[in-house]
Amino acid sequence: MRHHTIIQQISISLLLLQVCQGVIAASAEGQLGEGMVNPGYHEQPSWFKSSFMDFKDDIEEAAAKEKRLILYFYQDGCPYCSKLLRDNFGQRRIAKKTRQHFDVIAINMWGDRDITWVDGTGAREKLFAARMKVMFTPTMLFLDEKGNIALRVNGYYAPDKFDAALDYVRLHQEKKIAFREFYQQRNPIKASGKLHSQPFLEKPPYNLVNLTDKNDKPILVLFEQHQCKECDELHKDIFKREDTLLQLDGFNVIRLDMWSDEKLVVFDGRRTTARKWAKDLKVQYAPSMVFFDPRGKEVIRTEAYLKSFHLQSVMDYVATGAYRGQPSFQRFISDRADRLEKQGVHVDLMK
Repeated sequence: MRHHTIIQQISISLLLLQVCQGVIAASAEGQLGEGMVNPGYHEQPSWFKSSFMDFKDDIEEAAAKEKRLILYFYQDGCPYCSKLLRDNFGQRRIAKKTRQHFDVIAINMWGDRDITWVDGTGAREKLFAARMKVMFTPTMLFLDEKGNIALRVNGYYAPDKFDAALDYVRLHQEKKIAFREFYQQRNPIKASGKLHSQPFLEKPPYNLVNLTDKNDKPILVLFEQHQCKECDELHKDIFKREDTLLQLDGFNVIRLDMWSDEKLVVFDGRRTTARKWAKDLKVQYAPSMVFFDPRGKEVIRTEAYLKSFHLQSVMDYVATGAYRGQPSFQRFISDRADRLEKQGVHVDLMK
């Protein structure tokens, strides 16, 4: 009888724990109170996993079902998160593939739920996001069966590229080939097939050691490729805007074909090629914009689809040196948007 009573007490305790976690999760995911919802909250698919946020257990549970785990970092009011949920997971084919091969856990990068990482260490959501160096939302970490990151997606991927990312990880291709090469082999999107010229680009041959001595400007390295629709958009739209050109004047800018054997000297004096350097830097997306300080230390990079406001904000973050005092790019971009609005400049995140 006593044994039965103990089991009942344990069952009640577990039930209370689940209820408490449900309340905490609702609070962290946009629920502000009865009948009230955060206006910036984007409803997530019902098939996302409800987790106790102990990721070692989650990985084991996924592996038992021959699945892998995706950690999806989001924030309320993020237009790219909305785009991911709507344009990507809104497609039956992508949603079906994700559900079949992955468990997805949503993490609010500003949230306060307790998380236990695979090494047993704990942290609140926001501290865990900082620890994992989440600078953009959405950020998605695809984990293998040992808790290693098989693929990291920093920012929004269009449906075709996101579908390729799912295939890359579900087929365990990270053991065989870099994602940039995997995607390049199957990229179905037609583009201009050329690299665009711009007056602000430095002329080859490139010696980045000399570039650090040229002036006190930070350095922007553009990694592009010939077949790249988003490279076309970058040059035909964002790089044509007057405010973008004014910002670019604050950088030394070089552009490299990430697949070429063009020779260059990098910051540490090594002689290499554009292809080899892109591989060394783990550049996996075209266009990727890698920002270095005037001495050649990487500050931040963009390697996903971004509209003008976000790209201009990254340039502002680096050119003004704001990164030295504000390690969170998301807090910087929020403050910048507020500042522009107060100056009478309307901020449209998706134009």
